[in-house]
Parts: sequence; C-alpha cells; structure tokens
Amino acid sequence: MPLKIFNSLSNQKEEFKSIKENEVKMYVCGPTVYDLSHIGHARSAVSFDVIYRYLKYKGFDVKYTRNYTDIDDKIINRANKDGVNWSEIAERYIKAFDEDMAVLGVELPTFRPKATETIKEIIQVIQKLVDNGFAYVIDGDVYFSVRKFKDYGKLSKKNIEELEAGARVEVDERKNDPLDFALWKASKPNEPSWESPWGKGRPGWHIECTAMSQKFLGETIDIHGGGKDLIFPHHENEIAQSEAATGKPFVRYWLHNGFVNIEKEKMSKSLGNILAIRDALKNYSAEAIRLFLLSSHYRSPIDYSPEYLKNAEAELDRFYTTLKRMERDWPDVANGVINENRKKERIQPYINAMDDDFNTAQVIGFIFKEINEANRLMDDASKGGVSKEFQEVLPIIRAIFKEIGVILGVFNRTPQEYFKEKKSRSGVPADEIEKLIAQRAAARKNKDFKKSDEIRKELEEKGILLEDTPKGTVWRVR
Repeated sequence: MPLKIFNSLSNQKEEFKSIKENEVKMYVCGPTVYDLSHIGHARSAVSFDVIYRYLKYKGFDVKYTRNYTDIDDKIINRANKDGVNWSEIAERYIKAFDEDMAVLGVELPTFRPKATETIKEIIQVIQKLVDNGFAYVIDGDVYFSVRKFKDYGKLSKKNIEELEAGARVEVDERKNDPLDFALWKASKPNEPSWESPWGKGRPGWHIECTAMSQKFLGETIDIHGGGKDLIFPHHENEIAQSEAATGKPFVRYWLHNGFVNIEKEKMSKSLGNILAIRDALKNYSAEAIRLFLLSSHYRSPIDYSPEYLKNAEAELDRFYTTLKRMERDWPDVANGVINENRKKERIQPYINAMDDDFNTAQVIGFIFKEINEANRLMDDASKGGVSKEFQEVLPIIRAIFKEIGVILGVFNRTPQEYFKEKKSRSGVPADEIEKLIAQRAAARKNKDFKKSDEIRKELEEKGILLEDTPKGTVWRVR
C-alpha cells in the first residue's frame, strides 16, 4: 500500500507524493530556547524523529530542518531576570535541548539553523513582502497585512471576519488592522538589534521559519510539522507570508502532533504542571519515555502519568527478558539463517501500519504479539525439541525486532546494555544483590527454603526481581 499522511490542510489522509522523486524536504518547528525543554517538546521531537527515520527506511533522501528560535521576548526577559546577556541564555538552552534530544535517541536533523544566523534571509523575505504590497512600515516596525492575503485561515479553518485581536495576536493601535502581525520589530533600548532597511530591529517570530525553510529547503517543501498549538497563528502566518512573498504554494503536507496532558490536566504554566524532560528522566529511563510517547498515535492527545510510565518500563522488561532468553538459551537458532520471503511476509503488517499515517501504536502492538509468539515457540522447543518451524520463525522474529527497532528508536539495545542500565538505576549496589543471591543459592542447596524465600522477598521489597534459570539465577529491576 502507498504511504498515506493525514494532511492538516485538507483535514484528511492523502497519498504521499514528494515534489522530487526519492527526495523529501521536511521542516519542523523547533524550540524557543529560554528554558529547559518539557515533555511536550519531547512528544513533537520524538514523533517527527520516527517520521524522519521511516522516510529514510522507505528509501527517501530526507532533507530535514529543525530550527532554534534564539531571539524572542521570552529570551530577553529571561536574560534580564538572570542578569546575563540574551545570547548566553540562548546558548545555554540550545545546549540543554540538544543534550535532552540525544538522551531520548532523537537523530540530528540535516540542518539546525538559528534565527540569529538567518537575519539576512529574513530581511530579504520581508522586503519582498513590502515590495509586493503585503507588508507596511510604521516607525521602524514592519507588519503583514492579513486581509490582503485572500487564503488566510485555510489551515486553521478560521473565518477571517470572525477573528478578533486576542491573547495570541499582538495589539498595537498603530497597525492598520488588529489582525496584522509583526515581521520586524524596531529596536528598544538595551535590546539586541540588527541593521535593516527600516532601521535597527529584530525579526518577529513567524518570519524566521519562512526564511529558514526557504534558505535550506526551497520555496515549496513537502512536509511541515509541529505541535497542534502552532496551527494558529504561527503556521497560518507562515503560509500567508511565504506564499505572499513567492506566489507559490508553501507546503504540500502539514503534520501536527497532539498535546501531552499531565495526569489528565492540560500542561500549562498557570497550573504549575510543566514537566521538564530532565525531571521525567530522574524517575524513568529515556527508552521508557520514548516508548510511552510512541504508544499512542502521534496525532492523538496523550496523558502522562506515573502509571503509564511504569507500564512502559514493564513492557521494556518483558521485551528484553524475551530477547535475553532467545540469546541465552537459543543463540544458534535466534541468529540462524533467515527465510527472506517469510520475513517479508511477516514484517508487512508493520509496514502497512507505518504507511497508514505512521501508526506507531499499532506497530508496538505487533511487537508484543511477536514476544508472545517467541516465548510460546521457546516453551514448546524446551518441552519437545527443536522443530523446523521453530528454527525458521525465531530468527525472523529476531530480525524484525532489529529492523523495527531502528525505525522506532526503541527495542534496539542488547539485553546486557538494558539490564546494566536498569541495575545502575535501582539504587541497590550490584555487589550487594549478588551477595544476597549467593546466600539464597546456598540456602536452597541446604534445603533451607524458608531463608531462600526470605531473601527473595527482601530483594523484591527493594524492587529487585529474581528469575531462576537452568544456567543460574538472574535478576532485574522491577
């Protein structure tokens, strides 16, 4: 089946056809770097990371741009609050964002431009808009004339006649219309500024994405993504200014990820429930957070709660425990010769799910069906010997784990790496655990089953689970 994408512009799924064969140009709005990134940023970054990975898996040469907004009122305000230069704030939180993304397994985009490094291109786009009659200058400020762009509202489905100046529309009595938005802001005392044809100033928020997209990807691109909160006014304004400047369509497919709620409450500063990625990582592994984020369709809202993260941890334990069993008890079979035709047939449902608007939730469901099947096959083999079916299917399942793991960015560690990381987060020294396991083994040898059970219970209370195998006792963190 062909790849189908839900296009926010048409509000329906469409067959994906890139502008240039075998090439995809994709732009995703990045962070405004004035504070630590939160779990909502992680949702967007991980969602589009998987889309990026899958498009490459499909054979596309993907040119992926994700920007940094490194000049903004919020950055200036934070700098004034901290008593440092605005650029120090920007660089501090760019570094923090990059570190968080690396921990979450988010691959680097092809281009990562900063707004402040694109001033020349921003000014050029604004000048085109002025020349084309879509923008006007007042006292060094430049505004876009919203009503002159006849298609305004086509993405958000908002009727321009019903729009009113509100919280997200800058109110300035000097503007020709309350709906007009700033392309360039005249400089104020003690604020950063750059030279322009209209005097010293700095860019507005919306124009930077148009300039960066055009600089690195061209005037018309295949995919533009971001959170649903950006549909209006940010993405609506991007369309208006981009198409007014070039006279060409700006984006063919608009993709928007759903919100992250915190225990069924909308995440917001007013509620005080903004969850920084780094705070989430104090309690849960990066892989568990990533698995949780991908366990719902990227367009759906998702509820972050301790219960759901514990479930994600448990699912990872189940996966890596199965993988460990395969590699420990049946290494020759698990790494045996693969029947490529059967593998292609078995992996097709995964491909169909991803081709259906990147349905990672369904893919993860398939993975756990494979885990059930792998354990059933190993159980049967332990009881009745190695069958031809077992020898053929187990290596295919193992190969599928590897292939899908690369697309999702989860399930692609070795069991040794996974359990070592789990041990390091348990809070119980490994040598203490091993000592207790040795004492338990001695008690069992002496048929002191009461003491053996007491040691197992003591470890369980510390979150350490034991598994007795033919090759000895192994342990893992709950």
